[in-house]
Parts: sequence; C-alpha cells; structure tokens
Amino acid sequence: MNTHVSPRRGKALLRADRAFGSGGALARLMALAPARFFHRQLDRIDAGLAHGTLEGYLPDGSVRILGGRGKGPTAVVHLKSWTALVRLALSGSVGWYRAWDMGEWDSPDPVPLFDLFMRNGEALGNAGRSRGPWRWMARAAHFLNRNSRAGARRNIHAHYDLGNDFYRLWLDRGMSYSSALFADPGQSLEEAQAAKIDAILDRLDLRSGSRLLEIGCGWGALAERAVERHDVIYTGITLSPAQAEVADRRLNAVDLSSRSAIELCDYRDAVGPYDAIASVEMVEAVGQAYWPAYLDAIAGLLRPGGRAAIQYILISDALSERYAASTDFIQAYIFPGGCLMSESRFRALAEERGLAWRDVHRFGRDYAETLRQWRERFDAAVADGRLPAGFDERFVRLWRYYLQYCEGGFRGGGIDVAQVTLEKTA
Repeated sequence: MNTHVSPRRGKALLRADRAFGSGGALARLMALAPARFFHRQLDRIDAGLAHGTLEGYLPDGSVRILGGRGKGPTAVVHLKSWTALVRLALSGSVGWYRAWDMGEWDSPDPVPLFDLFMRNGEALGNAGRSRGPWRWMARAAHFLNRNSRAGARRNIHAHYDLGNDFYRLWLDRGMSYSSALFADPGQSLEEAQAAKIDAILDRLDLRSGSRLLEIGCGWGALAERAVERHDVIYTGITLSPAQAEVADRRLNAVDLSSRSAIELCDYRDAVGPYDAIASVEMVEAVGQAYWPAYLDAIAGLLRPGGRAAIQYILISDALSERYAASTDFIQAYIFPGGCLMSESRFRALAEERGLAWRDVHRFGRDYAETLRQWRERFDAAVADGRLPAGFDERFVRLWRYYLQYCEGGFRGGGIDVAQVTLEKTA
C-alpha cells in the first residue's frame, strides 16, 4: 500500500504535515553537506547523553556509539539519510517523526530511543526542539489550534471522533483512554483501569445523592462505576459526540432513576453547584493559556468544602520552559492544542483560586505499561485485519509511532502522570 495516500479516516491529524513543516526541499539540500558536518552534530548529541547508549548505523557506512557513560537504555538507530538529522535540527521531534515517516531512519525498537532522549532531555537542551523560522511556523500553527470554544470542538473531533469502533479494538473493555494504576505486575489492564477509577472516586468523599460532575467523561467508564458504587447524581460533559453516544448508553443502563446525564458541553459553560468533580487527563487537552479558565470553572462549580480529583500528565520543571516555547510531535500530529502540565505553575494557579493541593500520587511507570499494552492490542488488531475500514497504512504507522513515543517518554522520566485532590477551602 502506498503510505502517502490521504486516508479517509484520521486525515485531520495527518494534515499537520502542511501546517508544521519539517524542512522539505531545504532539508534535502542541506543533507548534501559533507559527512563531517553531521558527525559534528552527532558529537553534540553524544555530549548530552549522560545516561544510556545510542548505537548509530550511518549513511556513510560508519557505526558510532554515542553516550555509554551511565546506566540507561540501549537504542539502535539505522540512519539511512543525513536528511533525518537536518529535519531534527530544524524542527525537532516534528522533523524526526517526518524523517521516520519518509523512511530516512528506522529502529528495531524506537521505545528505548525515545526513553534515551527523554532521560537526557535536560542535558540535550534544544536538540529535540524546532528552531529559527520552523519554530515560529510551528508556534503559529499551534496557536491556530488553540482551545477557544470553537477550537476545542475542532480539536476534540480530530482525535476522539476517529470512531468508537477504532478505540474499542485496543483499549480495555471499559474503554478507559488514560493511564491505568497497576497494583502488581500480573494485574490485567482491565483490573488496573478499574483500580485507577476507584482511586479517583476514593478522593471525593462521595455519598448517596452527592452531585458529581466529570469534566471530560470519555466513554463513560467512571460514570458507570460512580453510579453503581455510590448512587450519586452524575453529570458527565464532553465535546465528542462519538464518546457521548457510548457514555450515555452505559449510564442509562446503571442509572435506573434517570437522575444522571451525559451532556455535550464545554467546561466553561457548565452550571453548578456540585459536591465533587472528577477530571481524568482532561487538563492536557485544555492548553496552557486556558489553565486559568479550567481552574476558574472548578472553583466556581464546587460547593465550599467540595473536592475535585484530577489525573494529569506533567512535564518536569527542568524541561517545561523549553517545551512550552516550542511545539512537539504530539501537539502537531496527535493532540492539537494540547500542552503537558507544569505542575508548579498549575498548582500556583489552583491555590490562587482557593483550591488546596492535597495528596499527590505519581505513577508514570504504570503509564508506560499501559501504553505498551495498548500498542500490543493495536498491533494485534492490525495483524488480524480487524482495523475498521478507512484507515490507511500511513495512519497505522503514525498511531504506532505515537504509542511508542509516549511509552518511551514515561520510561525516560521527564514526563509523569499523577492524581491530586483539590479541596475548595472557601
């Protein structure tokens, strides 16, 4: 199959090629430079690898071992064209993905490579970030994807409305699209996802008749569990019609009194008050510019003394400033308008609004395992020919790359996932 035929499904994500750029003809022209120019670039990467080893097979026939000075993963890269290094230098992780998509590099297992770059992210500096006009081009494209009310609906549609039949193939039976919480290595994905939901609910001091709002209700896994476990009056909001359809059906099956509801509603338009709020990996989709609005909503919707349980993905403070100044592969191709949380900044904004920050629990290794299992399920569905009609080979490769990229990021430790309780103190 031709990997560059436009897909019928997922095309909104792959359209990022045009918006974000990765060097194009200029990258190919610059790749004609003498090999010693690229070896100097590799020298700079080598200097930043304090942990782990990179074994590179290069276009000039040489083999270079980079790093190797401290414990960490061993990654193998077959660099088929110097153009890949040019794309990396010009447009960071966006260019590195594009080089992979174009066949300019490959690896028997990219996860250790992404782990290696994340693990050494602070020392590597801007090696994985776009620069010059490519940075400004990416920033402009990311700005156009900002989560205004109209933009949020467009961005949610691009990712979550790929189809319930698509997500059902590789998520757990409850269709939780967020990190599981593994109590032990032998636990199934279904059990670990149920444990994650229970951990969120345990933070909320729920009683029969409590009014619970979920911001970003997904396909209804938490809704179903909350109503069954606590007999709450539940409201779930989402901007995805595809998710709402499934969540509404599941909620109606357990809420025989019909007191609860799923609504297509922006969090900025929700009306309270509520005794408790749950929000699982929603804040990453909001975007940094809208963190104040998101926290304003939580503070305004909660009763005094009420609690919000938030599960969020964070990037370390050591990396957050450079990350926020650029645009990475995930923001370009997977979650338009998204931004990982700077925990220190987000906490300060929460506390300014009378939301006390309590009981943080981090479990990033569990997200790496969740992503590994998602990828295994996804690959099995593809191998068995169970992928729904309309997704071409290029989309399949994009999705596999996304799952590997994120798994490596969590294994490298520069990003993490956590749960926190926010308590309204006034």
